[in-house]
Amino acid sequence: MNHLEVLRREAELLVMSAIGQPPHKGVPACPGLNLGETVRHIGGGYRGALAWIRLGREPEIGEWQDYPEPGEDALEFMRSGAEAVIAELEAHDEDEPCATWWPDQQNYGFWRRRLAHETTVHRMDVQGAAGMEVGALDDEVAVDGVDEVLTLWLGHKLDVLGVRGSRDSLVTIQVEDHLWLTRCGPHGASAWRVVDPEDTHVADAQVSAGPMTMYRWLWGRLPDRMVEVVGDHDAIAQLWALLRLATK
Repeated sequence: MNHLEVLRREAELLVMSAIGQPPHKGVPACPGLNLGETVRHIGGGYRGALAWIRLGREPEIGEWQDYPEPGEDALEFMRSGAEAVIAELEAHDEDEPCATWWPDQQNYGFWRRRLAHETTVHRMDVQGAAGMEVGALDDEVAVDGVDEVLTLWLGHKLDVLGVRGSRDSLVTIQVEDHLWLTRCGPHGASAWRVVDPEDTHVADAQVSAGPMTMYRWLWGRLPDRMVEVVGDHDAIAQLWALLRLATK
């Protein structure tokens, strides 16, 4: 998959969806978040990623521009941020080393993938706020996004935050013939791909859905009724709650 092409396409879709829309319009899937703040957030996120790359370390507050200049349009702030970070990523191979916030992947490929999915999720938010039908997502992109939210956010971010579950539980995530096992509990959270379906028989519960539906559910953009759940509902509720803490 070409994450850079996904990033470029999704950034343009986000801009097109936001043009002419009142910034105060709320994002239906995220109470308290509005269209204008979503656009501002993604523009600041692009600049934060550039700061990581150029400084070679985690930037401190004030070392990147997180908000538009006084009088600067938020949409232009987002657009110029997209252009700058895409140009930077285009200039380097995926495998070329650079600083990131995930120890397991210290290269430009991390930022290509991370920003592609960050932009995709918020493009959907903007479309929802604008009252548009949320545009479809290629299955390949959605499956890759499912893997990212499970391995990166559940499997790494919670550890960084020091957040733990209250009970040991295993939940299977199924997207067509793709399977993951997630483990949550007092000793931390983790997720991994499963090749043999027999390996999922140890799970306490299973959540199944199509690629785009699962992608949006894991990011907290769809309710439980949109996915198929089987087994221990408390185990699923714990996974859901931990994902909300990891991805907020």
